[in-house]
Amino acid sequence: MVMSKRMRVAAIDTSTDMLAVCVAELDGAGAAAPAVRVLASGDHLCRRHANVELIGSLDAALAAAGLSLGDIDAVLVGRGPGSFTGVRIGISTAKGLARGAMVPLAGVSTLDATAWRAWCAGARGLVAVAADAMRGEVYPALYRIEDAGVTRLFEREQVVKAADAAAAWAARPDAEELQLTGDGLVRYGKLFHEAGLMEHALERDLWWPTGEGIVRAAAAAGGPAALGDGDPALVLPIYTRLSDAEENERKRLGLAESPSAQATGVADELAGRHLQYRPLGAADAEAAAALEAACFAGAAHTPWTAAQFLEELSPAAAVPRSWWVAHDDGDLIGIAGGMIVDCDVQILDVAVAPARRRAGIARRLLAHVSYDAQMLGCTTASLEVEAGNEPARRLYAALGFTEAGVRRNYYGPGADAVVMTAPLPLVLPVDAASPEPTAAVRRAWPQPAPARTPDEQAELARRRPVLAIESSCDETAVAIIDAEGRLLANKVSTQIDFHARFGGVVPEIASRKHVEVIVGVVDEALEEAATTLGLTGGALAPAELAAVGVTQGPGLVGALVVGVAFAKGLAYGAAKPLITVNHLEGHLFANLLAQPDLKPPFIFTLVSGGHTMLVHVRAWGDYEVLGETLDDAVGEAFDKVAKALGLGYPGGPVISRLAEEGDPQAIAFPRAMMHSHDYRFSLSGLKTAVVTYIEQETAAGRTIHLPDLAASFEAAVFDVQFKKAWDALKQTGAREYCLGGGVAANPHLRQMLVDKLGRRGVRVTLPPRDACTDNAAMIAEVARRKFAEGDFSDFSVDADPNMTL
Repeated sequence: MVMSKRMRVAAIDTSTDMLAVCVAELDGAGAAAPAVRVLASGDHLCRRHANVELIGSLDAALAAAGLSLGDIDAVLVGRGPGSFTGVRIGISTAKGLARGAMVPLAGVSTLDATAWRAWCAGARGLVAVAADAMRGEVYPALYRIEDAGVTRLFEREQVVKAADAAAAWAARPDAEELQLTGDGLVRYGKLFHEAGLMEHALERDLWWPTGEGIVRAAAAAGGPAALGDGDPALVLPIYTRLSDAEENERKRLGLAESPSAQATGVADELAGRHLQYRPLGAADAEAAAALEAACFAGAAHTPWTAAQFLEELSPAAAVPRSWWVAHDDGDLIGIAGGMIVDCDVQILDVAVAPARRRAGIARRLLAHVSYDAQMLGCTTASLEVEAGNEPARRLYAALGFTEAGVRRNYYGPGADAVVMTAPLPLVLPVDAASPEPTAAVRRAWPQPAPARTPDEQAELARRRPVLAIESSCDETAVAIIDAEGRLLANKVSTQIDFHARFGGVVPEIASRKHVEVIVGVVDEALEEAATTLGLTGGALAPAELAAVGVTQGPGLVGALVVGVAFAKGLAYGAAKPLITVNHLEGHLFANLLAQPDLKPPFIFTLVSGGHTMLVHVRAWGDYEVLGETLDDAVGEAFDKVAKALGLGYPGGPVISRLAEEGDPQAIAFPRAMMHSHDYRFSLSGLKTAVVTYIEQETAAGRTIHLPDLAASFEAAVFDVQFKKAWDALKQTGAREYCLGGGVAANPHLRQMLVDKLGRRGVRVTLPPRDACTDNAAMIAEVARRKFAEGDFSDFSVDADPNMTL
């Protein structure tokens, strides 16, 4: 990060109920401890309204300082620990601000900021911060505060029970010197009072961090440059607790209890599970050994046997292991694994089928293994590789490994092993195929504004590109569209592989992943758009956009919050209008990507993982919802049936592939509400019928023919969809019909609707299959039209998880 001796910074923090905002000037920014001059503050208590008030509060502080964001040299943000949602709002907004204004971003601990507030108020001596972590817990931190500044007396942030923190502090020999502060005292003050610690507590209004505290914590570290290279992609929250799902994953890894080694191999009829990644199971041992033999035939490395792989899964293993496999079309095509020893994951084996190399499979396998290792507290990785295996050595070097030594004759006479080590996380690309934790490629920051020729500037003014962000569930997507509807970029970073290990989307994990990858996906879209436009001066700059669009809802609130907060920061930072989009309307507009002349009135069916809905589109923006599901959505039913069959997540593609070879009339599953004479749907009964059938057949010792079951299940779902759609077309008189949502990619549903409705004189429009699942292209199409109409949103807008058409 390049810094001048004097720099202006904007600092924000939303980790607690205090919305902290400060505009300040650092004098002597290159010094060990720059002098701080506060220009304006906007701190105020703001419980659960941070996303609504943050940009407005920053704007007011800048105005009070007589500045605009364009006058700011860097953005500072509190990284927590604190409220999970609050931390994400602050960091996501800060990432957007920095990326939009193209200035550096640095993060500091909110606990440090709280201690510096105490320093500003004149507190000196031993200060204990107890920040609220809810669940009966606090984030405890001890500091020595002197005239010269604040000194940490702990190594890293942690979370403990409030009662335990109170007991530990009360037992200290210097307990009488402790001065307590922190917002945890609001909720747990009684516990600390009973421990005899509240006598020297600081005044209540000092219990929260402030914007000035954020600035002074950064200045004490030597200014923003000392806190990182300024790249917004690299600033992440401070988490002290795993999600509940990841805690269960720790159990799978053997921390709390022995992992299960149940047979989870893939049968031939499960070929639809295209290139997925999952933990190694006992049933994979033979296939893994065969892959080893194929990969290392004639090599110095002795291939692993099936027995050795089984030993790795043994509950009696002395240290935790992590093993992952990649499979495609029923075949195991890749494997990687390691064991954890003293905070180091020792990579034991990496093998990819020769015909499938150079496709990033080894990288993604190692991403899963290294992530597991980090969850187990590892900070480094190590491995041995044959000295003569140049391709493997190049791969590992690209992942961040460096050569640490050589073991002579390790693989036999004349066959040396090169020892390589790397810090975690590994250097893994942030792209549509790699959603795992990454160490982003280092780059100079801030990035210079691109140089454009007059012709390029005129072309950008004519094309008026609009960037759109979609983060409603488990995919971080960014698209850029021009004024005429031409897609300039379309990027998606999916988390499906990660959630697959839990059998479905875990909201907390989805939100964390969005925070990790959103800057990288935006950067990729900006680069792709510049290439599409033929620009020669580098990636598209945020200031060259016409507007920023984002999904406001419906969806997972934690996921939506990240996208909305980032989009608001990006739009404000780039001085561009903000456009919010209804996700459901996005699925409707996806049809325009296939049929630009589609015009209302028409009937629209939305079939996705979270929604099943029949809509009469009377005009663009004028929607009458005729009926919705009473329980499970169609996509949800597919996932639950697939889970009952042990087919993994997501269930739709697997069942669709199986159904291709099945008889849709083989099993008489119920058609729920087929003749209800309304437009409501119900799928829970059908799901129960399928599960009951599986249990009965299994109990009777009969083999279930999966293709027949899948085809019969699909038929039961789709027959009802057709019947309701045809009834709605007849009632309204509409002669056009279209489809949307993830299940709209199902080839059998698409063909059935085209055939049956086409024979009845109805024109059927279907969105491109790659635009059926959550994507930003459909959000961009809505945002483009709203931009043309001047339909902009205020920066006080918030995510709306329950948004309807």
